[in-house]
Amino acid sequence: MSITVADKGLVTVFGGSGFVGRHTVRALLKRGWRVRAAVRRPDLAGFLQPLGMVGWVQPVQANLRHPWSVARAVEGADAVVNLVAILAETRSQTFEAVHVDGARAVVEAARDAGLDRITHISAIGADPDAPSDYARTKAAGEAVVLETLPQSVIMRPSIIFGPEDQFFNRFAAMARISPFLPLVGGGHTRFQPVFVGDVAAAIADAVEGRAAAGTTYELGGPEVESFRDCMEIMLKEINRRRLLLPLPWGIARFMGGIFQNLPGRLLTVDQLKQLRRDNVVSDAAVSEGRSFEALGIEPTSLAAILPTYLWQYRRQGAYERRAA
Repeated sequence: MSITVADKGLVTVFGGSGFVGRHTVRALLKRGWRVRAAVRRPDLAGFLQPLGMVGWVQPVQANLRHPWSVARAVEGADAVVNLVAILAETRSQTFEAVHVDGARAVVEAARDAGLDRITHISAIGADPDAPSDYARTKAAGEAVVLETLPQSVIMRPSIIFGPEDQFFNRFAAMARISPFLPLVGGGHTRFQPVFVGDVAAAIADAVEGRAAAGTTYELGGPEVESFRDCMEIMLKEINRRRLLLPLPWGIARFMGGIFQNLPGRLLTVDQLKQLRRDNVVSDAAVSEGRSFEALGIEPTSLAAILPTYLWQYRRQGAYERRAA
């Protein structure tokens, strides 16, 4: 017996092969959308194709620095999602080029293609007056999107966790070899970790018109945890004891100045500036209906997801039971 899935149309997802991108592609496919994954290296995005029916996922080459490639990727699409972002700058990829100029290329291409909105992913903390370049350019990118297509939907997630995340995975990997973990600024910065699957569901809702046009949503999980809390939760999950060493801001800044010039960019001065501010959903977003609750999404807890992928950092992997 054949299974027929309604074809709702075509969505171009910029950054479709990234961490959030692959989950967004899956969420859209499950709802009956065809997906054009616009990425710099389509030859490395083949893993997306088995997520949907044959022919429903099409990786295409696009580079936000080349508007012609962006326009080509948007041509014929019924909706557009922009997920492209960077956490640290390189010579060829600056915050300004990716977060601002890149956002402009996507939204102008969508406008020229006859669309009245896009779904643009930003971040909690985006602020034109923020001390970090990352947060300032995120805010500038939002402004460009809303000025060009005012009905666009902005999604600002807190720190995102999931199988391929760069937060819990990074510190868990560090805990395997280091006797201590640094707590920048004492580890007091607060986060509201949000599951990548919930963020993908919110993006799919926006594509389907279930999010209020011209609205900026803030997405956070059910728990607000400090940096120290997050490290303790992670260590308990991987059954390892490590010294949590408070790192004063001055020393952290000195280390960031060194590490940002090394391969991998484990820590940068700009990231330290971001850590000086809490990363949680604002009271205004909740009261104004700009959170998960307004979208009818019940956010997933850390306890429900972390065990599904952090087991790999235990000494005996999946064969080792987590300590009570």
